[in-house]
Amino acid sequence: MPFELSKVAGAAILAACLAGCTGDGDVFSANDKSWGEANRQTMAAQIIDPTPHYDTAVPETSGEHAAQAVGRYRKGQVIQPDRISTSSVNTGGSSGSSSGGGGKSALGN
Repeated sequence: MPFELSKVAGAAILAACLAGCTGDGDVFSANDKSWGEANRQTMAAQIIDPTPHYDTAVPETSGEHAAQAVGRYRKGQVIQPDRISTSSVNTGGSSGSSSGGGGKSALGN
């Protein structure tokens, strides 16, 4: 008898576990139209427009200027661009107080 009882109890536990695997379709449904939407959006983002329309005209190019630039590059005579700063750093005094240990940092400085 104990063996039969354990078989019945095991079958009941197995049935309860399998019943937990069934869903009502809220979590995943094969009929859900939005299933795979992220994948479709990613694929659409990777497709280039074969006939792009720009707000501004495409600037003219000059083959002569490009050839001169390549020649300067090959000779090591590249014209260095002007240095442009995107921000300024105020290195003047500070009106606030400083609280610091003066010990070494984690980098050893």
